[in-house]
Amino acid sequence: MKINNYEFGRIEINNKIYESDVIIFPNRVIDNWWRKEGHRLDIDDLNEIIERGVDILIIGTGANGLMDVPEEVVESLRSRGIEVIVEKTGTACERYNEISEKEVGKKVVAALHLTC
Repeated sequence: MKINNYEFGRIEINNKIYESDVIIFPNRVIDNWWRKEGHRLDIDDLNEIIERGVDILIIGTGANGLMDVPEEVVESLRSRGIEVIVEKTGTACERYNEISEKEVGKKVVAALHLTC
């Protein structure tokens, strides 16, 4: 998967446009990703990612970084052996492309909030 472009409220992945929050797995995209509390990430919001197994999780907190990612969520992921990167979504998209190209053989997933 490659992120071709990101702008507030819109992302292009493998030449397909999405206008809702997404989770990018190595072989598919889940769109309309929503969290229990909208702008606050809960560990339960990541169940599918955890169940499928992941080596590196990149979390995009929105254009302005307004989605809260509590430290206990990050620590819970790390305790499962998942490397966690939390950035504003523009930077998270760049990091996703860089890391997924560089870390061949590792399962890299991105969970991206597209607005705020």
